[in-house]
Amino acid sequence: MKYRDAGVNIKAAQESVKKIRRLARETFSSSVLTDIGSFGALFEIKKKYAEPVLVSSADGVGTKLEIATMTERYDTTGHDLVNHCVNDILTVGAEPLFFLDYIATPKLNEKIIEEIVMGLAKGCKENSCSLVGGEMAEMPDFYKEKHYDIAGFIVGIVEKKRIPDIDAVKPDDILIGLESNGLHTNGFSLVRKILFSKLKLTVEDYVPEIKNYVGEELLRVHRSYFPLLSPLRERGIIKGYAHITGGGFYDNIPRILPHNCSCIIDTSTWEKPPIFDFLKEQGDIPISEMYRTFNMGIGMVLIVDAENKEELENYLISKKEEFYEIGQVVAGERNVEIKF
Repeated sequence: MKYRDAGVNIKAAQESVKKIRRLARETFSSSVLTDIGSFGALFEIKKKYAEPVLVSSADGVGTKLEIATMTERYDTTGHDLVNHCVNDILTVGAEPLFFLDYIATPKLNEKIIEEIVMGLAKGCKENSCSLVGGEMAEMPDFYKEKHYDIAGFIVGIVEKKRIPDIDAVKPDDILIGLESNGLHTNGFSLVRKILFSKLKLTVEDYVPEIKNYVGEELLRVHRSYFPLLSPLRERGIIKGYAHITGGGFYDNIPRILPHNCSCIIDTSTWEKPPIFDFLKEQGDIPISEMYRTFNMGIGMVLIVDAENKEELENYLISKKEEFYEIGQVVAGERNVEIKF
């Protein structure tokens, strides 16, 4: 008996690696010292930092992968994954250096693997990040046919003095919200239950209330805020960045507040994308649960001192970025009050 008899095709994996190598090389910066396939990826740290601090993070895209399988479109979830990880390390002021991925599947399908890595490479190029390696696991009998899982691992760097100081946040500071690109990568287990189990929709169905096809709406790529906000890191005007992901407003904003501060969010200050109203109505979801589960149209929240507000707003206007003053910091015990 050979390994292939157990459902593991090493030759197919080797062929996939050849295609992956080409895509990954397109993302390499001059700091990458090894090719795809090395036991360990080498990355040179340039000498532009006086006190460099490395920042790491890992994540996945959850059951949004089910939508990719249903639509048989696999190029968006890799892009989602990179952008999600980039946003997470941006919250401590970091720029991305390199990225690694893990892809697990019941049976290697070269087309699917190539599409996933195309998305990863696209995300890495968008964020000036090198895709230096990863792992591809063929696991027969573990995953359902045509299903797969992906995870991402990112390393970035930040000048020590540029790490946002949570303790500098104080009452009367202002919260600025930046638009999301829809659902991003959170809440999809609930979304699928409403759309597919309750309403019996398919990914090909057009929904007038959201002015889009189900599959297209759900596969909108998780937005990266790094290209927009990177130039502001050196100015030091942003006191805190909250990436609105799992846990919504209630769980993510307190992560950038000191223990003696809370914040008040006014939800009337921005217009919500129609997908959120549709899910709330069709799923009979309590309004507080919506803000605990979804980003509600705001993917990143910035905290800025009142005296720096104009500088931030002028910068965002110059970049043609939609933004909203969604709330303010108040004295309290590190929580969020949302006014509906």
